Amino acid sequence: MNIRQAIHQSISDCFIIWRQELTNIRRDIAVVLMFIGVPLLYPLLYGSIYNTETIRDVPLVVVDESHSALAREFVRRIGATAEVQIVAYAPSLRQARDVTDRKEAYGILQIPADFSAKIHRDEQAVVALYIDMSGLLFYKAILLATTEASLDMRRTIRVQPHDAPLATEAVALYNPHGGFASFLLPAILILVIQQSLLLGIGILAATTRERNRRRLIPVAMRHIYTRTFRIVFGKTMAYLALYTFVCFWTLVIVPYLFRIPQLTNYSTLLLFLLPYLLAATFFAMFLSTFIRGRETPMMLLVFTSLIFLFLSGVSWPLAAMPDAWRYIGYLIPSTFGIQGFVKINTMSAELWEVAFEYRNLWLQAGIYFTLTALMYYRELLKVKREELNVKRDA
Repeated sequence: MNIRQAIHQSISDCFIIWRQELTNIRRDIAVVLMFIGVPLLYPLLYGSIYNTETIRDVPLVVVDESHSALAREFVRRIGATAEVQIVAYAPSLRQARDVTDRKEAYGILQIPADFSAKIHRDEQAVVALYIDMSGLLFYKAILLATTEASLDMRRTIRVQPHDAPLATEAVALYNPHGGFASFLLPAILILVIQQSLLLGIGILAATTRERNRRRLIPVAMRHIYTRTFRIVFGKTMAYLALYTFVCFWTLVIVPYLFRIPQLTNYSTLLLFLLPYLLAATFFAMFLSTFIRGRETPMMLLVFTSLIFLFLSGVSWPLAAMPDAWRYIGYLIPSTFGIQGFVKINTMSAELWEVAFEYRNLWLQAGIYFTLTALMYYRELLKVKREELNVKRDA
């Protein structure tokens, strides 16, 4: 066989494997749900839940021990904010806690008796704020309202005759509403792509093993599945063909539907997504080689979504994360995928500005491709040994 025939045979085998993988996907409703249903519905679900971005009129109870004009003015300013609603005044902290225990309020503002006196003595006045931490958004809303009211009130107080109020203005970059959806949804969208690949490819691999004597190589098509790279490339092309449309829906249409800030250059996003998809696909294919049953991906991989989200550095900065956990996060494609996508989509970063994430995604793609190829090569050797044993016994 000359070089031209060898190339033609390789392309033909890759195409047959690609077509067979798409057929396997189409015939397996569980895989269709993982590859199509999850990326289609989960972003809509999360977007709908957090579509309001922020919460308003969080109930707050006040314990005013000062009974002064300044204290009443401070409470009035807090109540005038959009985040908080004053629902009750309590004579003591214990009675205020009874209100929060009944969930009639989610925070307590305690103004001490010396509040006004300290201000008039040019001293710093301190108020106590107690917040129900069963919901982080309650904490954010009440703390924001109290902080804004105290800063606003400070501008109107001149401690010394020569003092002048300092005008300040807070501008939230890249998330003007300070919304939870604008903060969290871009990270979830990228993670959904990786997790659906993990589940779908894992189920496909387990199904192949169950139907082919615990092997990843289909017995009926053994004459096609003869070369490691042809197998890996053929399967990868099938997944990429599907996820081209999945990514368009997940990363372009969904943010548009829920009005998530999008400052991306689509050519930059496309270049960034290529190594991410390859890294996530090879990562999923490598892990799938260890899966033996169809139910295993659901039991072992679903719960990792929350772990991978934490390791991505969105909910907790990577710089503040312990070294061991940060390095574990570097093994997961979604870590660099989320960091890079947030910068590109939300902060309008160019490709050179996410060079760290971009290079590491290509590195991950290369490493997981090599590991996947080695695992399939090992499977091919096992199949060949089994065939030789059968011939020898015959």
